[in-house]
Amino acid sequence: MNILVTGGAGFIGSHIVDKYIELGHNVTVIDNLSTGVLSNVNPKAKFYQMDINDSRIEDIVLNGQFDIINHHAAQINVRISVSNPIFDAITNIIGGLRLYESAVKARVKKIIFASSGGTVYGEQKYFPADENHPLEPCSPYGISKLTNELYLNFYKTVYGIDFVALRYTNVYGPRQNPHGEAGVVAIFASKMLKGEQPIINGDGTATRDYVFVGDVVRANVLALDEKVSGAFNISTCVETDVNTIFHMLKKILRSDVKEVHGPPKAGELQRSCLSYDKFNKLTGWKPEISLEKGLEITVDFFRNMLSL
Repeated sequence: MNILVTGGAGFIGSHIVDKYIELGHNVTVIDNLSTGVLSNVNPKAKFYQMDINDSRIEDIVLNGQFDIINHHAAQINVRISVSNPIFDAITNIIGGLRLYESAVKARVKKIIFASSGGTVYGEQKYFPADENHPLEPCSPYGISKLTNELYLNFYKTVYGIDFVALRYTNVYGPRQNPHGEAGVVAIFASKMLKGEQPIINGDGTATRDYVFVGDVVRANVLALDEKVSGAFNISTCVETDVNTIFHMLKKILRSDVKEVHGPPKAGELQRSCLSYDKFNKLTGWKPEISLEKGLEITVDFFRNMLSL
């Protein structure tokens, strides 16, 4: 198949590109490199350094004869969305609409969208949450992800473009950006390896459902199947707090850094844990990499990066 991957130089997107190419698909990547890294781009992919709000997007989609668009390009920081919701909406909503309008003209068959299970449900009313949980996002980032899902349903209903919204929980693993505010695993691991002091926001009891990037990639492969359609949680159904992540990484690295806490950040959830039962029943998917194993793989990646 011919597949366009937006955000294909980024943490998750680049891993998906690698797997699609390994499976024999023809892949084109669009990424503005604001958070993506050029070295992440598979040399067998066609690459355009471009923002999804660039007017040239339409020409690329029209000329690419794409069967699938895998849309991972986004403003991914919840805290930035809270401080600048207009910027978040321009990137995540308007940028998405430009892409979908181009898909209509190009008669793309299907769009796979990276949604956010960690934010579209808001503060959960039950644990683990399934896809029937009320959708009450409490950050502009979560609102933008849910808005994209609603627009994709519109494009399916009116234009017949099928879609899959993969609602990721907290994805971690090799290539995650350790320099921003998002991605506690990458930030903590990088700082510990450098002998710097990680800061735990708040009291560290906030929980997340940490899913390894390799498991997310497998979900994106399964989403290519025509029988897969709609919204699905991609998660582990395991709830882990930030303090536990800190101490697991400290043990793996044999670090002597102290547990230091800072002020909590606005707009962040206290608890998140999702069920992947719906996707499992349809495709057989389930997470294969345990948190301990995934953290070890991630630490090895950052250790090798620092030694280069």
